[in-house]
Amino acid sequence: MHVVPGLKVLYFGTPVVLISSRNEDGTANLAPMSSAWWLGQSCVLGLANSHQTTANLLRERECVLNLPSSSMADAVDRIALVTGTPVLSDFKAERGYRYEPDKFSLARLTEQASELVAPPRVAECPIQLECRLIAVHPLAGNPDCSAFEVEVLRAHVEEQLVIPGTHYIDPLGWDPLIMKFCEFFGGGRNVHPSGLARGWKMPKLRHQLDPASS
Repeated sequence: MHVVPGLKVLYFGTPVVLISSRNEDGTANLAPMSSAWWLGQSCVLGLANSHQTTANLLRERECVLNLPSSSMADAVDRIALVTGTPVLSDFKAERGYRYEPDKFSLARLTEQASELVAPPRVAECPIQLECRLIAVHPLAGNPDCSAFEVEVLRAHVEEQLVIPGTHYIDPLGWDPLIMKFCEFFGGGRNVHPSGLARGWKMPKLRHQLDPASS
């Protein structure tokens, strides 16, 4: 039997992306997000207009989309409730966000120089996509957010993830970190407690992962 619960969140499950961009002073910003989808050699990113990443994209028109594996959930969670914007909105303050200018260090991740764009890659991510901004599309139903269309200029992939002799990723070898209703999943299971879910006051999972087991 179907019910109509009036869902507050439509986040059925998409890969986590760590977007690296360049701040106005030349330093790197790193932001986790999961409102992304790919078509051909392009990607569309759903971002809030007030985010530091948004400001950086509009100014620099470049970014790197770093795709973490499910084993990297702890690193992503370390920066889930921080922002590169010095002045916090009431919305973020209520959810426990804080200002952090050096998210690479906080996440314990390593900057790796890109080849075609200025923002660095995340060395630990198995897949890194250097991109340039093509267009920005306002959302009629949500004036606080926009859809950013980026073109992938170069893809860096860990060699063991590529099917030998081809230009294709081995889907059995690639286990992306998935964000599903603000919770971290990999291989179909909850892989790490989520600070974001706590900050956004999401309901606890029926079989909540024990933090001591992560």
